[in-house]
Amino acid sequence: MQKMFTLGVMIGLASFSVQAQNATALKAKIAQKAETLEAKVVTWRRDFHQNPELGNREFKTAEKVANHLKSLGIEVKTGVGKTGVVGILKGGKPGPVVALRADMDGLPVKERVDIPFASKAVGEYNGQPVSIMHACGHDTHVAILMGTAEILASMKNDLKGTVKFIFQPAEEGAPEGEEGGAALMVKEGVLENPKVDVIFGLHINAQTEVGKIRYRPGGTMASSDWFKIKVKGKQTHGASPWQGTDPIVTASQIVMGLQTIVSRNAPINESAAVVTVGQITGGVRSNIIPEEVNMNGTIRALDTSVQEMIHARIAQVATNIAQSAGATAEVKITRMCPITYNDVALTEKMIPTLEGVAGKDNVSITAAATGAEDFAFYQQKVPGLFFFLGGAAKGSQGKETAPHHTPDFYIDEGGFVLGMKSMASLVVDYLDK
Repeated sequence: MQKMFTLGVMIGLASFSVQAQNATALKAKIAQKAETLEAKVVTWRRDFHQNPELGNREFKTAEKVANHLKSLGIEVKTGVGKTGVVGILKGGKPGPVVALRADMDGLPVKERVDIPFASKAVGEYNGQPVSIMHACGHDTHVAILMGTAEILASMKNDLKGTVKFIFQPAEEGAPEGEEGGAALMVKEGVLENPKVDVIFGLHINAQTEVGKIRYRPGGTMASSDWFKIKVKGKQTHGASPWQGTDPIVTASQIVMGLQTIVSRNAPINESAAVVTVGQITGGVRSNIIPEEVNMNGTIRALDTSVQEMIHARIAQVATNIAQSAGATAEVKITRMCPITYNDVALTEKMIPTLEGVAGKDNVSITAAATGAEDFAFYQQKVPGLFFFLGGAAKGSQGKETAPHHTPDFYIDEGGFVLGMKSMASLVVDYLDK
């Protein structure tokens, strides 16, 4: 019995050794292929940057993506979630299904960056003529994932499972009156047929130095909800306010009341949150107290219990303040995007992969962000890991770069190889483990 046990251990160790050798060989191939593809990925990125398209209107971008995937022998589905493209690469051996996601849409921003491939594109956003720019780096995400697809397709026979490439429209939000983004793709079954086991995604970051990767277990980016508050009073002459009920004064008091919700109700030492009133409209003349004031704002939270508390308190604060002034307040809250939550077990399992690719000193935990990312809709269905890839020039530490969503937003292209190596290595290691 002891001899049989010893023989079994030896066979197991030998099998593990072969697996390790195979994984090492694939990693070497990924690194070599990524370096070879760098120039091609830069060219793709510049083309997408010069020709951006808004959410649910990424027709030419989707066509270029689909043609590239088809040229690699990857099964392609188009028109998913309006203009989305999904590629399915079946490996030579059975195993799990890993999804990789890139978002494709630009923003209604006019570019000011002085580069040869600067965008001069124009379009229509919610009925208004606008300039269009890739002011959040989605052009880089598409190009990097196209390169990753080429790498993985070249080692198809060695893959122990299936890879699903998701090129998603409208991450920044669909036009008014339309569905879109990750929510619509999930609704249309992008995580099914074949059923996805895990999903990985990256986001280029203009404030992180090229060569570095940042991540966070658990709540990484905030939920994003919108609220509307309609305050109704009684119209009167501005010279005799006692004859009416002033909704402007009431709305002002509500704004101040809303600002105490986070500071007095949220455990800010554990989880950050934000309540912002971004728009107030009401009145037509300086000497008329209007009947109605409308307020619009956003809610951000990194914990679902805090999110629910804020929703309840907004309604309570607004209606009670209005009642105390003799007015009324109607509150409507729309859930837009859930919390981007990195599965803790999956993150712990895959961080050694990112450290192996970038170097342990170049991979670090980042602070949670109050910005939102609709990658969260995939993470509600399957475990996911979303990380940040450096896009600031080496040595700058991101201090000299403009923020995302601004006309001066700029990305250094030196991090694209690391992006491809990271995504491809996550796939190979997950399938192998």
